[in-house]
Amino acid sequence: MGACPHAWQHQLQHRGRMWAASPAFRRQLFLLRSLAPTCADGGRASSSSLRPHAMSAAAGPVYEADAEAVVRRITPPLDRARHKGQAGKIAIIGGCREYTGAPYFAAISALKVGADLSHVFCTKDAATVIKSYSPELIVHPILEESYSVRDDERESVSSSILTEVIKWVERFDCIVVGPGLGRDSFLMDCVSNIMRHARQANIPIVVDGDGLFLITNNIGLVEDNSLAILTPNVYEYKRLVQKILNCEVNEENASEQLTALCQKIGGVTIMKKGKADVISDGKKVTQVSTFGSPRRCGGQGDILSGSVAVFSSWARHFLLSNEQPKETSVNPMVLGCIAGSLLLRKAAALAFEKNKRSTVTTDIIEFLGQSLEDICPAGR
Repeated sequence: MGACPHAWQHQLQHRGRMWAASPAFRRQLFLLRSLAPTCADGGRASSSSLRPHAMSAAAGPVYEADAEAVVRRITPPLDRARHKGQAGKIAIIGGCREYTGAPYFAAISALKVGADLSHVFCTKDAATVIKSYSPELIVHPILEESYSVRDDERESVSSSILTEVIKWVERFDCIVVGPGLGRDSFLMDCVSNIMRHARQANIPIVVDGDGLFLITNNIGLVEDNSLAILTPNVYEYKRLVQKILNCEVNEENASEQLTALCQKIGGVTIMKKGKADVISDGKKVTQVSTFGSPRRCGGQGDILSGSVAVFSSWARHFLLSNEQPKETSVNPMVLGCIAGSLLLRKAAALAFEKNKRSTVTTDIIEFLGQSLEDICPAGR
């Protein structure tokens, strides 16, 4: 593919300047700053929730999030009056005969962050394995792959799977699609139906791993969905840019291209994972660059997706509880990405400090609780 046409770059530069100068942007900036916790003397924390990050003028502004302030503000206090489920009910759609670790990592991370209940919807072959990892998870062995379904059964099996999932979907505060999903065509079709129903029910959705492969080839599943979060790594992001913008990744205008991608899809939130996690909902670009760990063991993206699901649901509840006008409120999906990114990075740093080169994903998961406690003590 050739380079991107310059026209959209100039258009986005102009829009970026107009947005940065607009009252709406100033309101969003004020509201995000207002998430910072009050200091002991009654004043606001001295650091703002968004700090401009040095970039080339052509790339536009990228704001470094005061992620700790966001975590403190959106994390609900532990309240004796609450009952099971009020701190979050998360579902993972993924897990097949080849991949059982990823859905487990995402689901158990959601619990370790603080969700009350974590469900996994997977294939029958994966269910027993995932159940053996932990009794904490609620595992639903209802998905099917092509090899186990005859051609003349496909329609009826697909319908029964959707019927079973519908019984549960509206109970969830957020759904994660993709960890360990695989790329079986029949399974992908079934998950597409689940995503459509979740959207109709206004359930937030985090798309990661093989879920990104699915939506890249069927962007209508998330198009114009402000409750959708995409969490691509460098290769998944490249495929999205090629497919949606019909060009190659342009690092010189990275923030503008990310903004353009969000706008082209229609209001989704994208967290581009990397040395710094860069986040945009098509209106502004923020990043979390706190250093995590030099150890790049597989599975960290699954921890992130489970964590982002919990924090996004908490942020949504926080903003709704404070009755902020829709046109001026901060995007809870963006806040969830900021908080999830920071927590993973801090947990990875603690795990590496202890285990060095032998650090694996389960080591990082064990430090999620301590990392959240360091930022936001349970007894506050």
